[in-house]
Amino acid sequence: MKTLEPILAEHPFFKGLKPEYLQLVTGCASNVRFDTGVYMFREGEEATRFYLLRQGKVALEIFAAQRGPITIETIEAGEVMGWSWLFPPYAWHFTARALEETDAIFFYGTILREYCEKDHSLGFELFKRMSVVMLRRLQAARQKLISARQTGNR
Repeated sequence: MKTLEPILAEHPFFKGLKPEYLQLVTGCASNVRFDTGVYMFREGEEATRFYLLRQGKVALEIFAAQRGPITIETIEAGEVMGWSWLFPPYAWHFTARALEETDAIFFYGTILREYCEKDHSLGFELFKRMSVVMLRRLQAARQKLISARQTGNR
């Protein structure tokens, strides 16, 4: 039986993670597939997981009352998606919708949170790595808002 550990060990998000931490993370991982149009998670729902996209594209969206869904960013293969599982109140800040058939590695964030509570060094490592992802997402949202204002779309 093949393990996901070698794939994770080579990915930039996990590269350099201590072997024992990589084993814990791998134990919380499994392969998943989403068909085109399927919602992977929705804004406001409980955040219990995150993903590493292996193939496909996913739209990260927010809902605006007068405009409907607005795509903040398109996530592609190789990127990590979903930081809300690590930060209270553990609710999704965006909606994720598969734009095409998407293969990903699914991580059980709730289990990883428990590991982080027991081992704060692991928690700090994941926090540092997820903070980079979070900052990129928030900057993308900021740029989208600036762009919308400049074009008169409010």
